[in-house]
Amino acid sequence: MSRQARPRVGDSLLARTLIIGAAVSIAALLIGGPLAVIFSEAFRAGFGPYLENLATPDTRHAILLTVATALVAVPVNTAFGIAAAWAIAKFEFRGKGLLTALIELPFSVSPIVAGVAYLFVYGAQGWLGPWLLDHGIKVMFAYPAIVLASLFVTAPFVAREILPLMQAQGSAEEEAALTLGASGWRTLWSVTLPNIRWALLYGVVLTNARVMGEFGAVSVVSGNIRGVTNTLPLQIELLYHDYNSAGAFAAATVLAAIALLTIVAKIIVERNEPARAG
Repeated sequence: MSRQARPRVGDSLLARTLIIGAAVSIAALLIGGPLAVIFSEAFRAGFGPYLENLATPDTRHAILLTVATALVAVPVNTAFGIAAAWAIAKFEFRGKGLLTALIELPFSVSPIVAGVAYLFVYGAQGWLGPWLLDHGIKVMFAYPAIVLASLFVTAPFVAREILPLMQAQGSAEEEAALTLGASGWRTLWSVTLPNIRWALLYGVVLTNARVMGEFGAVSVVSGNIRGVTNTLPLQIELLYHDYNSAGAFAAATVLAAIALLTIVAKIIVERNEPARAG
């Protein structure tokens, strides 16, 4: 005699309606509502004033600086993520656990703390500050500091996306390629990277989005110099404090658009990645 299956939470129409309704309502309240306000306020005066707010010298410079930071930080952390994940997944060596912990460290360290730490290393009174000043190298409150802070906060994204996939795939294919005479670089480009391409792209997308929107660490190391070291998130805060809400909302639409494009790219990548889809 078969036992009667116990009802699950959500089997009834009422429970299903309540759960879905609660999820949609919370998402609309916490995410959809603020996004709608950003775009409605930005375009309240019309498309012309919106473009004028984006075309101001300080906002234009902030956008270009943010893009310039991403153009450096994303490729560097992509290369770092591939190298770190490959080392952890394919080799056994002393200190492997320490390397894994270091890669994940930025997830648990506040960006503000990271910015302050960079001040104590590269600032005028830091460990390397006097030597850098003596050699005419300016790091803090300049473009290099913004790149360094962005590199720190985005270091784990690529590595953590591709590492589980590399570990699951093992090293049999790489060993076969080496046995057939392929060089290390040929094995990387022809075997390893094609196998992880969708996870790698997913990590790159997340890294770019985080670089574009990073505020905490960059606000500490940049000095918030108007028109010089203000990235787009810092420029939005500056405009808001200047009571220029139209300019702040116009600049915010750029970051919001990047976030929406990131979500679209994320969906595309997930649909094309068999391992993640499974």
